Amino acid sequence: MSQCSCKTCFKYIGLALLVVAIIGAMIGYDRGFREHPQPDWVTSTPEMRFKYGSIGAEFDAGVPYWIFYVLPRVFPEKFMQDGKVAPGGYAALGVAWEQGQELPVGFTKKTIGFARVANNCAVCHTTSYRVSADSNPVYVVGGSGHTTNVQGFFRLLIDCAKDPRFNADILMAEINRVTDLDLIDSLLYRFFIIPITKQRLLEREAQFAWLYRKDFPEWGRGRDDAMNLTKYFMIRAPMDDTFGPTDMPSVWNLKKYVWDKGHRMNYAGDSHDAGSVIMDSALGLLGAAPKDKEDFLGQVKWLKDYLSELPPPKYPFPIDTAKAAAGKPLFDTHCASCHASDKTGTPLPLAAVGTDRGRLDSWNKGAAIKANKVVKDMGLERRGLVEEDLTGYVAAFLDGIWLKAPYLHNGSVPTLRDLLEPAAKRPKVFWRGYDVYDQVKVGFVTDGPEAHRIGTRLDTASKGGGNQGHEFGTGLSAADKEALVEFLKTL
Repeated sequence: MSQCSCKTCFKYIGLALLVVAIIGAMIGYDRGFREHPQPDWVTSTPEMRFKYGSIGAEFDAGVPYWIFYVLPRVFPEKFMQDGKVAPGGYAALGVAWEQGQELPVGFTKKTIGFARVANNCAVCHTTSYRVSADSNPVYVVGGSGHTTNVQGFFRLLIDCAKDPRFNADILMAEINRVTDLDLIDSLLYRFFIIPITKQRLLEREAQFAWLYRKDFPEWGRGRDDAMNLTKYFMIRAPMDDTFGPTDMPSVWNLKKYVWDKGHRMNYAGDSHDAGSVIMDSALGLLGAAPKDKEDFLGQVKWLKDYLSELPPPKYPFPIDTAKAAAGKPLFDTHCASCHASDKTGTPLPLAAVGTDRGRLDSWNKGAAIKANKVVKDMGLERRGLVEEDLTGYVAAFLDGIWLKAPYLHNGSVPTLRDLLEPAAKRPKVFWRGYDVYDQVKVGFVTDGPEAHRIGTRLDTASKGGGNQGHEFGTGLSAADKEALVEFLKTL
């Protein structure tokens, strides 16, 4: 073969390899990284967007859809409900799941090369209630996710990844039983997506070590240890012995918080305003700096605007108007000075309220300074976390108070009627996370076979679970307490 022919041959081989490389790169980008918009139904209404709209968490915190789908099939014993294996897969975690929906409320699905599942704010801020045990649930967006076991979800993913069955052979066999992936996706899942997902989940184990401590009680349904989450994820602080579980708060009608009036956000007043809280919460879901800062800021603004105007839900059951009218002056005498005055929305000294101090001890000025720096280094501007040591808890606004059970910042008092009893007479043990509503006591049913089966046990003698303090109105007569509770239904 002549020298010229060899050069021509090498030229064509080189060109063919270049074409193959380009095609391979295009396929790799399309199947691994190309971002596709969510379907139109997700953004068809503001409520649907809040429940299922992506805030960008799929990039770094997303779980590949088909892995997410088959985890309950491969690891059914890891889907626990109050220490017992529960049927129904992710439903065992108490998530709000609307009929006909592919995923629970607060779980988003977005294709970035391949379909991924992540979370948005609705996973912790959607309330479920039922009129009776045999009725369908009603879901209220912006309310407390009192049924959701967030700690269980965190640990579930890690526990699955640690199991030797989390491998390409077993997961692909189960995936192939439920769907037909094409050749490219099959290869990607087998050789890249499954191994990388396992590695990423295992990397979380060190940060989640405190969730496995035997000397800490379970959060239980509807609670999280919010400021320790911030410490260990945002600023990577070393683990300490603080534990401050709190109820998931309601986030409706956020316009009531006015920064210029000295209002503070979060239970202990550790954040300046709604925008800061929403941004920090969203960053927690992302697990990293946003991939697209402008898009992220747009999502935060939309959430703030939507939740600022979202009205509190009206009490859906009959109200005894005469009894409620009798309760109004009792409210004015015993409650209004904190909950309908200039004090409302501002921190009160712990000595004035007397409730469990665990939440206060879990956060401090130094942590706030570090967290603010982390966010600023991302190029994000906000008023941020209050760079002061915390001294007490915020006097809560009572709009929609009927749906905020259990009560006190740590959810240690099951109903409003129980809250009007001295601490010594309040329930010492009850079950959280059952969603049948108690119209008499105003809260949720917390005892009985079904509450025990579905809920999680809260012992008020446990660390961070104290039900002491807030003994306002406890000296009223039984009739006056009933009238006051009837009035509170109207707020």
